[in-house]
Amino acid sequence: MFYRKLGRDSSARKALFRSLLTSFFAHGRIETTEAKAKEVSKLIDKMITLAKRGDLHARRQVLAYIMDENVIKALFDEVALKYVDRQGGYTRILKLGPRRGDAAPMVILELV
Repeated sequence: MFYRKLGRDSSARKALFRSLLTSFFAHGRIETTEAKAKEVSKLIDKMITLAKRGDLHARRQVLAYIMDENVIKALFDEVALKYVDRQGGYTRILKLGPRRGDAAPMVILELV
């Protein structure tokens, strides 16, 4: 299985993804680098699919990634209901251009 390491060890990468996921579901969109957005969008799709399932086990699996319980409640009550008919592809990546400091390609990641 191929995935981007993003210049971090596994624990730092997991912490980064947890932070990005929590911020994404709290605000509905985030601005980040293209590589991070592509990796975290896979996890976002997984979290929404679990939220659509809606049972206790799915809620506990999502709780392992997302740090804020209010965000999880909103995910299960609002976001999951919005995508009942959709079979995947819940996110959209909009390119912004290079970041000023290091010219990293920046994007906005948002819900479709």
